[in-house]
Amino acid sequence: MAEQEAVLAYVFPGQGSQQVGMGRDLYDAFTQAREVFEEADDALGIPLSRLCFEGPEEELAQTVNAQPAILTASIACLKAAASVAGGLICPAFMAGHSLGEYTALVAAQVLDFKEAVRLTRQRGRLMQEAGERVPGGMAAIIGLDDLSVEEICQETGAQVCNLNSPTQIVIGGSRETLVRAMDLARAMGARHITPLKVSGAFHSSLMQPAADGMAQAVSQLDFRDPSVPIVVNSTAQPVTTSAEIKQELLQQLSSCVQWQKSVEYMVGAGVSTFVEIGPGQVLQGLIKRINREAQILNIEDTSSIRVMSI
Repeated sequence: MAEQEAVLAYVFPGQGSQQVGMGRDLYDAFTQAREVFEEADDALGIPLSRLCFEGPEEELAQTVNAQPAILTASIACLKAAASVAGGLICPAFMAGHSLGEYTALVAAQVLDFKEAVRLTRQRGRLMQEAGERVPGGMAAIIGLDDLSVEEICQETGAQVCNLNSPTQIVIGGSRETLVRAMDLARAMGARHITPLKVSGAFHSSLMQPAADGMAQAVSQLDFRDPSVPIVVNSTAQPVTTSAEIKQELLQQLSSCVQWQKSVEYMVGAGVSTFVEIGPGQVLQGLIKRINREAQILNIEDTSSIRVMSI
């Protein structure tokens, strides 16, 4: 990164960014990344690294596997990048999209990696079970404003789950509710509607059983205050204490992810450069739609690390 005076924010991707093969080149090229994958395998007692590297894709995509896998691949990216000459510039803020908040917790030294990877495995299991209890889904709506989508939700019983960008809003609900909402969105002129490949209506009231289960898991861990403020999903505001973070982890499961407002907050606070750390470039695309002036960099493999001078 050429401009040393740029104000940075680290952002971490959530579920849906997983892909077979993620992290394999980092594992081979960086001792620090290899240690992260080995630590995850040891902490979970399963060959998570092999699932990341070899799949099968259907198994990797299962919520219970995808969440710790994305966390692991993202932290491997972070550790590898930090090990190169010059290291990483300390950011002004960190933020993660849904699951990505857990990566931010590790990066900001709130939780140790082993604790976080176990917690995301538990989170994934609870969310998957909540989705099985009340089968539901999610869909991305392109081309309608938030007021129109809110009207659709009020009429059908669906809920707004992600406010991702000015042009992309994700809704969720039971399967029947979601079908009605998608039909109404088409009738109201949505340009594109994409059902998401997820196991439930995440970030809706249907996830309350998962939040109840997570409350017990969170209560058993010692959280530290973050070394860097974390802009959280449910409020789009920075938190600086362990108590606030514990509350957020429970609240975000059944609350809307305020990603657009989170990015806007960081830009308003002076951030000019976002560094997306982890597999894929989903957040890069969203941030560009939110603020065209923001510089966005991505760290997801050896080539992206080696071309950056951070």
